[in-house]
Amino acid sequence: MGRHKKSVNRPIVPDAKYNSPVVSKLVTRMMLDGKKDTCISVVYEALDKLKTKTDKEPLEVMLKALENVKPMVEVKSRRVGGATYQVPVEIRDSRAEALAMRWVITAARQRSGHGMADTLAAELLDAYNNTGTAFKKKEDTHKMAEANKAFAHYRW
Repeated sequence: MGRHKKSVNRPIVPDAKYNSPVVSKLVTRMMLDGKKDTCISVVYEALDKLKTKTDKEPLEVMLKALENVKPMVEVKSRRVGGATYQVPVEIRDSRAEALAMRWVITAARQRSGHGMADTLAAELLDAYNNTGTAFKKKEDTHKMAEANKAFAHYRW
């Protein structure tokens, strides 16, 4: 065990336009090389594109999309007696949210085409409709956990 104090979870400052901590987290997770202003403009542009595509509140669409991509379980490797087992483990809500954002951002970056704002908006729209790469990643994770359910007793 460490001798240092436990780290304190600092409160997340909500973003300026939507007053949402989730948008602020998305901007921070998407940021590369400390270019936060660029990320803020990309996320806001993507949310504006969502508004024109869906005629719904873009923040609600984004939150529903992230909710659709959040995994419930994941597999962790456990070594028992020389063999490595993939053990299904339930996920904390904060980790599920982080994974969902990571998967959406990665899927948007891998999409070919226009700018990042367009691909992020398209991926969020796909996730909202329960399709797309990020949603498939969640389904694959759940299938893997279901397939290895027999090793759940190795969880500790």
